[in-house]
Amino acid sequence: MTIINQQSTKKAWANAIAKPATEFPLTQLPVICGKIPDGLRGTLYRNGPARLERGNRRMGHWFDGDGAILAVHFTDAGASAVYRYVQTTGYKAEAAAAKLLYGNYGMTAPGAFWHQWFKPVKNAANTSAIALPDKLLALWEAGKPYALDLQTLETYGEDDLGGLNQGFTYSAHYKRDGKTGEIFNFGIILGLNAKLNLYKSDATGKIIQQATYTLDGIPIVHDFVLAGQYLVFCIPPVRLNILSVLLGSNYSDALEWEPQLGTQILVFDRQTLSLVSRGEAEPWFQWHFVNGYLDASGSLIVDIACYKDFQVNQYFKEVPTGETHTPAQSTLTRIHLQPQTSKVTTIEQVLDRHCELPTILQQNVGQASRYTYFSSLRQQADIGKELLNAIARFDHQTETLVEANLPENLYTSEPLPVQDAQNPHQSWVLTIIYDGNSHSSQAWVFDSDRLDDEPVCKLRLPSVIPPGFHGTWKPACRR
Repeated sequence: MTIINQQSTKKAWANAIAKPATEFPLTQLPVICGKIPDGLRGTLYRNGPARLERGNRRMGHWFDGDGAILAVHFTDAGASAVYRYVQTTGYKAEAAAAKLLYGNYGMTAPGAFWHQWFKPVKNAANTSAIALPDKLLALWEAGKPYALDLQTLETYGEDDLGGLNQGFTYSAHYKRDGKTGEIFNFGIILGLNAKLNLYKSDATGKIIQQATYTLDGIPIVHDFVLAGQYLVFCIPPVRLNILSVLLGSNYSDALEWEPQLGTQILVFDRQTLSLVSRGEAEPWFQWHFVNGYLDASGSLIVDIACYKDFQVNQYFKEVPTGETHTPAQSTLTRIHLQPQTSKVTTIEQVLDRHCELPTILQQNVGQASRYTYFSSLRQQADIGKELLNAIARFDHQTETLVEANLPENLYTSEPLPVQDAQNPHQSWVLTIIYDGNSHSSQAWVFDSDRLDDEPVCKLRLPSVIPPGFHGTWKPACRR
């Protein structure tokens, strides 16, 4: 057991990332308490940065860490799990050299400054995952996905999905229509004016349609939303100073907050991938959208986790040091806009609570969803110094918040709501917990309607899973 040093100014979460995470093979998970629900059958996949140093050198930003996938399989025989690093080309080369070799989002390649011009940026495969019928894709911001085995997490290699040309990228934030099975995504290609590539795939992941749109400058585009018949992008007023990059800066430090540009709204038709409208709104920043849909009047409703500026990037830059000090609060915010003009009619803050890693039930993507789940901070937490340590559910119908407020020194992952296989009116919330008191990780299952009660099941994981980003659920095949 690791004892937290009370003299240190670092919080308990720092121990979760102090050393590279340890892989483990397929292992039966002991039940700490409770019982696995009979209708919870399938696999939870989670992705995140698991290695933030190599050769005694820390990486420059949380986004730079090497990705590792956790798979928790729920079967009639109980739960088992496997945890493996994604064996990307860059990961294998750095493992063989026992040192960092590449630049990334928040760091330049080691050595002379011109190395960054000739060495490729490493695909960390560390942000999200999508489960397809025959493979799992580990997704990253600025490269192609890596395909893995759904059961063993063996890495197969880069996957072009039948349509990603050389130099094309595939974002971590796809949107899958729960009714049609269609998958929508995008990728950014850098240039004096960046290109936004739109992709539509069938249920197998194969790209069946593409379109390209030219953006103004080089903005940061992390996510978008599927809303009925539309794809909606809110382009925040952050631009890459390409001259700074050429002179030796990393990408993160070369991103500039330019609020005078406002937020650009782009609305595309999901069938044709053509631009429907373009507009501007007040400046804000968001990493993540919650969901979107068309209301009865034909207006687009878009929910986001909204920041007033770009300070959150500095906060994430500090995470690998194990000590943060930059406050950055995001709030659940609802935007009303007209699809034919992209004109924003209202922007309303739904909750005055920190909101990140928002999720909804997969079958509700693109249509009205009563509940929004998200990670948050305990009421007494110092927002600039802590990592996410609470999860909550907001009921848009009753406008009530229910929170699972964890004990001190426990940290959550993104809460993932999952529909029960036997009862469509029952759902469960899955999250991975890091316990800083015992330096251990667990998988917790909550009843979604009783999030403020004790979990219905807790499972012990063989090693520490560092706080990560996004996950997905693949239901078991029905017999």
